[in-house]
Amino acid sequence: MAFAPDTEESLDFAVALGNSDPGASRSGADELETVDQLAELISRYLFSGRIDGDERELRDMRETRDRIRRIWTLDRDEAVVEVNRILAEAGARPHLVRHDGMDWHIHATEPEAPLGERIRVEAAMALADVIRMDEMRRLRICEADDCTGLILDLSRNGSKRFCSARCGSRMNMIAFRERRGSGG
Repeated sequence: MAFAPDTEESLDFAVALGNSDPGASRSGADELETVDQLAELISRYLFSGRIDGDERELRDMRETRDRIRRIWTLDRDEAVVEVNRILAEAGARPHLVRHDGMDWHIHATEPEAPLGERIRVEAAMALADVIRMDEMRRLRICEADDCTGLILDLSRNGSKRFCSARCGSRMNMIAFRERRGSGG
């Protein structure tokens, strides 16, 4: 499955943000508790525009994380409602931009808009592509028993079941032990 590069980048960041949640993080802790943790997460991605690095921005990003995680659980029609709501709240106006060595791509907010708003809108624009292509099945929750990690499945056959190799290995080991215990 291939989306436009900026769509994949936005979805990839949405997954990283969503998986900073305690139920999805590798550490089992909230990985978005401090401004420093937010700065570290943001530093792994190319973001242009305003970044305040304060408690207010952190709270907004945590709310953004919750909204994105919720969208991953919605069906296509429900996701449309939420995507449209995010775009309307921000007064999104899509426009093409080129910056920081990146070729033409779409932004729908101004660089001065708060980081949380820009990320919500970028995620909403990417999700609009997913919805238009009828590919919501590519957005799933990890199938591991005790994990709520978000999955963006870009594989050809759409068969990704776990958010990480760690979850996949753990579930395979559990299944192996169950088979061995039942004589199978």
